[in-house]
Amino acid sequence: MYIFILNSALLGIGLAMDAFSVSLANGLNEPGMRKRRMAAIAGVYAWFQFMMPMAGWFCVHRLVAYFRIFEHWIPWIALILLLYIGGKMLWTGVRHRAGAEAEAEAAGGLGALTLLMQGIATSIDALSVGFTISKYDGSTAFSASVIIAAVTFAVCMAGLYLGKKIGTRLSDKASMLGGIILIAIGLEIFIRGI
Repeated sequence: MYIFILNSALLGIGLAMDAFSVSLANGLNEPGMRKRRMAAIAGVYAWFQFMMPMAGWFCVHRLVAYFRIFEHWIPWIALILLLYIGGKMLWTGVRHRAGAEAEAEAAGGLGALTLLMQGIATSIDALSVGFTISKYDGSTAFSASVIIAAVTFAVCMAGLYLGKKIGTRLSDKASMLGGIILIAIGLEIFIRGI
């Protein structure tokens, strides 16, 4: 039992690293973020990190042929989503430094659609974890996914706190740094997946 929990927690840490980096970028971009909003953002990432392994497990047990067709596109989807989000943050940071009206746009912070895209992009590789946990029965796979989600939540909260601290110090460069981080994560997921 302890080995199962340890293995699931370690798997969760590995899977949460992309979400940690994105959380760090979000904290950089919005240094005034409140704890409730931070918990909601970390909760979205945790939800996707829970859902994707379960979806992968389901695919292995029910839809193996269809999943194998989709598996090739996972790095491309993550790359496109993170390039878009990171590019938008980078552009906002460049415009902000130039003194444009981006300050008002940046004040709005992270929108629901952007958060949803980040959640998918950072967890889509967790879909393949369904293959790893495919030997488990449904309740054990569910338990592993819950542990992965809990670890992701904790790791993302740490990323948001750290990003806020750094973002307060970097102020005008924070959005650009956050965008660069997201673009780098997208490229890393793509290269690792190809």
